[in-house]
Amino acid sequence: MATRETHDRSHEIPPKASIKLGPTQDEEVFGDAFSGQVVGRFIKYVAAYKALLWVAITAVLVFTVSSISIPLIVRDVYDDALAEGAPDRSKLATMVIVFLVAVGFNFVANYLQELIVGRVAERILIDMRRAMYAHLQRISLSFMDKTEIGKLMSRLQGDVAALQEFLQTAVFAIGDFVLLIGIIGAMVWLDWRLGLMTLAVVPTLFIVRIIWLPHARRSFLRARITSSIVSGALAENINGVRAVQGMSREYVNYDLFDIRASDNLKAANKASKYGVMMLPIVDTLTGAAMAIIVIMGGFFVLGGSMEVGVMVAFVLFVQRFFDPIRSLTMHYNVLQRAMASGERIFEVIDVPVDIADKPNAIDPEEIDGSIKFENVTFGYFPDQPILKNINFEVKPGETVALVGPTGSGKTSTTALLHRFYDIWEGSVKVGGHDVRDVTQNSLGRHVSMVLQEPFLFSGNIFENIKYNKDSATREDVITAAQAVGAHEFIMKLPEGYETELEQRGGNLSLGQRQLISFARAIVADAKILVLDEATASIDSYTEMLIQQALARLMEGRTGMVIAHRLATIRGADRIIVFQDGEIIEQGNHDELMAMGGLYSRLYSMNYASFDDIPDELIAEATRAAEGTST
Repeated sequence: MATRETHDRSHEIPPKASIKLGPTQDEEVFGDAFSGQVVGRFIKYVAAYKALLWVAITAVLVFTVSSISIPLIVRDVYDDALAEGAPDRSKLATMVIVFLVAVGFNFVANYLQELIVGRVAERILIDMRRAMYAHLQRISLSFMDKTEIGKLMSRLQGDVAALQEFLQTAVFAIGDFVLLIGIIGAMVWLDWRLGLMTLAVVPTLFIVRIIWLPHARRSFLRARITSSIVSGALAENINGVRAVQGMSREYVNYDLFDIRASDNLKAANKASKYGVMMLPIVDTLTGAAMAIIVIMGGFFVLGGSMEVGVMVAFVLFVQRFFDPIRSLTMHYNVLQRAMASGERIFEVIDVPVDIADKPNAIDPEEIDGSIKFENVTFGYFPDQPILKNINFEVKPGETVALVGPTGSGKTSTTALLHRFYDIWEGSVKVGGHDVRDVTQNSLGRHVSMVLQEPFLFSGNIFENIKYNKDSATREDVITAAQAVGAHEFIMKLPEGYETELEQRGGNLSLGQRQLISFARAIVADAKILVLDEATASIDSYTEMLIQQALARLMEGRTGMVIAHRLATIRGADRIIVFQDGEIIEQGNHDELMAMGGLYSRLYSMNYASFDDIPDELIAEATRAAEGTST
């Protein structure tokens, strides 16, 4: 492999300017400062915990009042208990007790508000994620086909967390606002001259904030967008690591990733600069206010127009005065992020479920397994039909194969059988019932599907095989695994059926994963079995074993099979040939071969058949299949 130094790839790497990093609607960080619709819907989730929130708000108010009272108590200590002359020990002791009580209330109230608000926020977080997850489980596939999974995950995780942050800060914002008003009122009440002088620095803070906010928002948005691009590039390369290594693209992809990462670094540094800018500004203004109090307050004390205790209280108040201002500034940004996140979350929750049960939908316990397509026209996009006036019928217990070039409509036909999509015209009937007149759950029970891309879930092999039927016993699972030839390799695994699967079954071969998904369909014991290229990932010998076993397992069931390896469907009762969304031929293998049409030409080009397998292997497979059937 060429090294990074010796391999010149400058012509392969697009210039930095060509990488688009512009904002998109889904990546918008800030929304309106206040959205009544978002807040109104958010309150519905909050309402379930209103009792706890009232306790938290009470704790916030107690914390605020105690925070304001502490400097006032200190003032009384200086001006009354420690007045010129002999200190009033009795009054001093009383003031110390009052001070300790105020500090105690302050501590308890602060602890309760942090604890309760944190717990309520976590509960609301779970409730909203549950609502989104439950809705995503029901959303029609037409929506999922057009939506990036990464964006849905971002909304399920990041946007909900932004709303959680909003809830946590919203309660504290009430306390900060009350604290700010209380401090201003206390300072003006103590000495209006010094109070107004202290407030004179506030306009400077607001002017700085007005200048700072637009730049900060742009930098935060840029950092969010570039971070999203880096995450997307990282996920894409991890998922495609086999292709990357197979084509020796490691260094090229590294350079492309480095461009994105460097851009994210610059954006993050700029956002960090604006993020920390307000802190030294607030500290500088705090120092300026303190200087005003010390200088002017000193003149007032020396002139006899102000007591020492008032000046000490002012110093304590100023130390706290800018804290709520700084917090409210951050609360405002959090509120804007929460409004944008709330809109995105409720957009997902509000996605209409196109495929829904009718109010009077029936739920048949048993069906005869018949399938009927009557004048069916369907497509994924308006004015672009995939299926055109499709008509055919499958009798109970009959096995029908769907054949045709890629894109001819075979998979779409099976998808309509399970009502993953609604047709434009005509009707699709299962067991004599229009699929629109029965419940989705009943279709899930009566129609079992095995797809070309096997998907295994987290858990062990036993749990995956019985995934669609919780009542299945171990004997049912083992029988199904034996029927498809999976039992032997499962028993060779370290833990047998209890072997834990890695992500999507990564510790199994593709063929083994397909065998397990095949066994899962058999355990489901559905009346109709749909196989969409289900044997494409299995070697010819294993496929032959499965075909022999299926000949017995399909007894009493209706089968619909899609296969490009035409040798595997020669034994079907009927073969339906699709082309450009229309049925052009029907019949069994011999009849279609005699026609000399499209099926005959496809079969001639796809000649890998059982005729190429030695007779002794066929005999061995037959004996094995007969053994599993018993």
